[in-house]
Amino acid sequence: MLSMEHLIHDGALLADRVAVVTGGGGGIGAATAHLFARHGAQVVIADVDAGLAQRTADEITTSGGSAVPYIADVRDADQVDEFARWVLDRFGRVDVLVNNVGHWLHHPGSFVDTDPQQWDELYRINLHHVFLVTRAFLPAMIGRHRGAIVNVSSVEGLRGYPEDPVYAAFKAAVIQFTRSLAVQVGGDGVRVNAIGPDVTETLQVPYSQWLSPDEQAQWPQWVPVGRMGVPEDQASVILFLASDLSAFVTGHTIPTDGGTGAAGGWFRSSRRAGREWTNRPIAP
Repeated sequence: MLSMEHLIHDGALLADRVAVVTGGGGGIGAATAHLFARHGAQVVIADVDAGLAQRTADEITTSGGSAVPYIADVRDADQVDEFARWVLDRFGRVDVLVNNVGHWLHHPGSFVDTDPQQWDELYRINLHHVFLVTRAFLPAMIGRHRGAIVNVSSVEGLRGYPEDPVYAAFKAAVIQFTRSLAVQVGGDGVRVNAIGPDVTETLQVPYSQWLSPDEQAQWPQWVPVGRMGVPEDQASVILFLASDLSAFVTGHTIPTDGGTGAAGGWFRSSRRAGREWTNRPIAP
């Protein structure tokens, strides 16, 4: 593996850039913070969990990178505004913003059994904070005529999600916000893109803990690429969207799903003689 110093001075994609990652203390956020630092960015890790934020920042600085933690609840407008002022006062700019925070919170059952309070909780953690944080940092990007925003949506914003239509609606809204804002600010030098993860181990979706050994053996049947996703898979695409490698890409959501979306409900079959695929998952 290349050393931190080697990457920073040889082909680093984010050299000398200031990158803010919300929810950067663990999971996809932490993997993104680590990768950004390895590519030369000064990373600001925003998280509501002080321990996670500090641990990830310490890991990065110990490895020779640059990272600072900032403890904030990005669902709170006052905290977000204070956070943005702190970043801009300390660094003078922000080049990359990753709106990574999100959570399905709980499985509510039938929609008719939910209530407006639950909807509001899902809204605040999956969509409202994207508005708040983006509004707080976007003027500085426009002022410098340079910036990249990457929003983390979900596969559930790209397909029907019967377990929670409200969560799916907010994730779909992130995608439409990404598309529309990208068109609005494209002439201001700011690009806006998103990813839509699926079948990836995260703090909220710990497949390695949830699945039995027999179920884990089914990954080659469930996912076209043949394995479960890990946070680093998502971070790599976020890096692409944050860097100049995607300088002509804006308004798009990349499904980071190992091919599940392209498969469209088809699974490899190990039980049907002469038939490699099935769309009847009762016996994939």
